[in-house]
Amino acid sequence: KHQRISADDIVTLFDVSRDTARRDLIKLEEQDALVRTRGGAILPSAHGEYRSYNDRLQYVSEEKRAIGKLAAALVRKGDHIILDSSTTVQACAEYLHQKDCTVITNSIHSADTLSNHSAVDIHLLGGRLQKEQRYLYGPSVFEALDHYYVNKAFIGVGGIARQGLYSGVEDGKIKYKMMQQAEQVIVLADHSKLNRRSMYRFADWSHVNLFITDQPLSAEWREFLMKQQVEILIPEI
Repeated sequence: KHQRISADDIVTLFDVSRDTARRDLIKLEEQDALVRTRGGAILPSAHGEYRSYNDRLQYVSEEKRAIGKLAAALVRKGDHIILDSSTTVQACAEYLHQKDCTVITNSIHSADTLSNHSAVDIHLLGGRLQKEQRYLYGPSVFEALDHYYVNKAFIGVGGIARQGLYSGVEDGKIKYKMMQQAEQVIVLADHSKLNRRSMYRFADWSHVNLFITDQPLSAEWREFLMKQQVEILIPEI
């Protein structure tokens, strides 16, 4: 009914312990029935579908905002950066208000947010508008990206697995091109994206330099990313 539930609600509604509630949430997440968050869970979007950008913005979690804030802290004066159209990267844009930098993006929402920040120079990539997700795509976006080379690209994902990074097809093609145009590629993803694959894999880990997530990774994931020479950062929440 409410699209989300807290562990405290489960304890009260079903008269079980917090440990039982936690174990049940873990099992349901393994079945792709929900996405765990700090203190509870939310319902995922329908299989194979993406919620509209405005809908997803309503569910930007504390974890995503913490990831975005840490990502913004990596931007230095005079940097040229690329921001993709994901909501986690949008959270990064919200913390760039004191940064003297140049931003290249295909996100209508990020460009609008940054337009209030006088220190930020914005280059909006023109193309066809994807109305639901509020980003620009098409041949003109790729042609424009060919002319940019930036210090950092901040990339969000729909899912992450050992095989690589996943998203929608059109969005994924743009993300990959953005990664190619950057000196450093920084992937932003909360823990709910781990071990989740969708139809389209747009890049593998060899293209990634830094991974920012919200929770400590398992020993297996840490070992894997170390072999891939990917640095891991986790914000204080």
